[in-house]
Amino acid sequence: MSSLDWAVLAAVLGWAYLAFQGILRLLALGVIPGNRKPSTGMAWLLLIVVVPVFGFIVFLLFGRTSLGEDRHARQMRAKARIRERTEALPPADLPEGSSPLLPSVVSLNNRLGSLPLVCGNGVLVLEDYDSIIELMTESITSATSYVHVEFYIMAWDELTDPFFTAMADAAERGVNVLFLFDHLGSRGIPGYRETIAKLKETKIQWHPMLPIMPLKGRIRRPDLRNHRKLLVVDGVVGYTGSLNLTERGYNKPKNHKLGRKWVECMVRVHGQIVATLDSVFAMDWYAETDEILSIQVRPALPVDDPGMVEDVSCQLVPSGPGFVAENNLRLFTTLIYSATRRISLTSPYFVPDESLLYAVTTAAQRGIEVELFVSEASDQFMVGHAQASYYRALLEAGVRIYLYPAPYILHSKHFTVDDDVALIGSSNMDMRSFALNYEISMMMLGPEIVARMRAVEDHYRDLSRELLLEEWLQRKPRLRYVDNALRLTAALQ
Repeated sequence: MSSLDWAVLAAVLGWAYLAFQGILRLLALGVIPGNRKPSTGMAWLLLIVVVPVFGFIVFLLFGRTSLGEDRHARQMRAKARIRERTEALPPADLPEGSSPLLPSVVSLNNRLGSLPLVCGNGVLVLEDYDSIIELMTESITSATSYVHVEFYIMAWDELTDPFFTAMADAAERGVNVLFLFDHLGSRGIPGYRETIAKLKETKIQWHPMLPIMPLKGRIRRPDLRNHRKLLVVDGVVGYTGSLNLTERGYNKPKNHKLGRKWVECMVRVHGQIVATLDSVFAMDWYAETDEILSIQVRPALPVDDPGMVEDVSCQLVPSGPGFVAENNLRLFTTLIYSATRRISLTSPYFVPDESLLYAVTTAAQRGIEVELFVSEASDQFMVGHAQASYYRALLEAGVRIYLYPAPYILHSKHFTVDDDVALIGSSNMDMRSFALNYEISMMMLGPEIVARMRAVEDHYRDLSRELLLEEWLQRKPRLRYVDNALRLTAALQ
């Protein structure tokens, strides 16, 4: 071909590429806003308008939260079965003097998650990282029937070795030990292959959750996660909260070098709430294995746990891509709007959508005492900067922000509202936990359990320093630029 022919071909290809970009932009305008929040849709549109081809490819990989019709159908069947089983539970009475809005909150949770409010539970709040693992290990050691374990991240390391050994020993003596962990969440932890090799040598029945296995046809959006953390032993005792099953630095040399240690909060529960916790495990086990587990409501046994709060009414709220609504977000905003005196929030990753941001700032502006506990230094670069972009709006509204001292990472996830409600679980207050992660949140009612959770908040406050608006306004322009730029990425869902 002559040079003229090459020039013509290049021109034709150039115009074709420009036309292709234009077509992508037009398609995006009519496709992306459908069934998405305006902020999410605008973020995706902005990416595709600026870099059409790259943006469209990223959207195809990360823009949809569907896990497939087959898995969705299984989740719906499991949800219906759970609703049938839990309808037999006696209705729980709300604590005396509760907010008149609480019955509607309970109804909302029941409708969204199919799990009822149950009364008469014992709740022990646990703060010490090593002690939490020790207590869970003791519970497994005493198991006689079954052990159900589900954690987002797991690693068989020096700290967790007694826990895994207890599971293996229980399986050897005939206890039915079932173990779920997030596939990609755990693969990112050093020693994963060694952990899998050890598990294969035991009689533990284990399965990775949401696995990506292209050769077996299991392909999905790669950043969807099962972020839940729970343990149930014999249907009698249960645990849930924020802790992952690994040592405090996640076995990462960088964390050890910086002195990073994770700070967690879990609850140990007895009573009917254990059956509802077990039903969430059963639903996830069915989704991964197609095996139906039988969940029984067992009477609470007398427990002599110093510090345990008795007679607590509890309700578990599961959430995630398998649910039509963002159950955790709806619960959080409803509780925050119901506050009349005080709200205390603890979240390692506070990246709210508009509804949650408005709920929190509106509460502060109407005179509610609102405080937020976060880490002084984030362990995640993008999330840390996205979170920082909200601080000015929060501070100007009157929210008091407390920074938990570095190098510790405050990973606990809980909050209290007035003297009525305490909530703890696996869910962060960020868009990822609301739309992309499978989570569980446990609502606990009554002034006694609220007072116990307030003691945890008081401990955080004693260790933290308050971030003031005057200080924040002095933040360097280049950091503000990064904050605002990365804020956009939080909405790319």
